[in-house]
Amino acid sequence: MQSPTAVLALKRISLARFRRSEDGQDLLEYGLLVSLIAIVALGAVAGLGTTIVNVFWGVIAAASV
Repeated sequence: MQSPTAVLALKRISLARFRRSEDGQDLLEYGLLVSLIAIVALGAVAGLGTTIVNVFWGVIAAASV
């Protein structure tokens, strides 16, 4: 059986390790949020661009007849 002193020392060391600052976590969350917004924006612009091209080419084709 382990001594209570050793158990308390290990517990204190492990708690100190997991109580570190979480500043980097905020930066990571913002980075993920920005990348998600960029992916959605690219998809929206691509879809809108295709629609605009089809409308303009439809007008050009109708005008050239």
